[in-house]
Amino acid sequence: MQFYTLDLASLIKAGDYEGIKALVISKIPLVIAALVIILIGFLISDLIGKLVVKALKKKKADPSIHAFIRTIVVSILRLIFILSAFSTLGVNINSFVAALAAGGVTAGLGLQSSISQFASGVQILLNHPFRSGDFIDIGTVSGNVREIRLMYTVLVTLDNRRVIVPNSNITSANLINYTAEKLRRIDLVYAISYEADIEKAKQVLREVAKNNELIREKPEPVIAVCEHGTSSINLACQVWCSPSDYWKVFYYMQESVKVEFDKGGVAIPYNQLDVHIIPDKK
Repeated sequence: MQFYTLDLASLIKAGDYEGIKALVISKIPLVIAALVIILIGFLISDLIGKLVVKALKKKKADPSIHAFIRTIVVSILRLIFILSAFSTLGVNINSFVAALAAGGVTAGLGLQSSISQFASGVQILLNHPFRSGDFIDIGTVSGNVREIRLMYTVLVTLDNRRVIVPNSNITSANLINYTAEKLRRIDLVYAISYEADIEKAKQVLREVAKNNELIREKPEPVIAVCEHGTSSINLACQVWCSPSDYWKVFYYMQESVKVEFDKGGVAIPYNQLDVHIIPDKK
């Protein structure tokens, strides 16, 4: 950028000190105007930055991005006001803007993957399809959300493995959030023999479910015949619990139903195969 370099240089070369003095004095109002633009611009930028943070809080966006988004907004606005101030002074900023745009395009092409990750991170933090502590499944991996960053999300699997997932993988996948709702249904199936008393088996399942305080009474458990299998009558047992209690209830039901079926004489059949031996005909 040239700040009246050509005029000033000509005056200095000519030794015209009166001209130099007049030139400097003539530019003082413009310098003051430029400083005022920068000062007011910085104040406006800070105000808008605070409004942006307020809007993010109202939208309940993740607090970890508040400062980051505010910094970006304030920096862009300040750059605009600084360029406006230089323009007021008569500085040609077109070449600077063109160079900045060209540099932005070049950087964008080189950082395309990173930009995609960043945009996905912002989308997750603004829309919050899940939060820290939720148990999610994105098809290739599932686990509890440990941490949400702008570029990636940290999951901890059920066997305590730490998995770093790029945010673009999450936003492009079908995501299942198992803990987003207050209740979760457990779908179980128990097989009994064709000779067993169906009503007695259903009563056993009701009692087992009733004896666990983690299983909700509302909605009521659903227990019904769901299939006539090749070797058994299959009973569906659907119970509701808190998402955090899912596996406790699941393991409880699997063990307790077997114990109570044995006590009540409800037979659980093995797979059966009838073999017919045909004698050779001579």
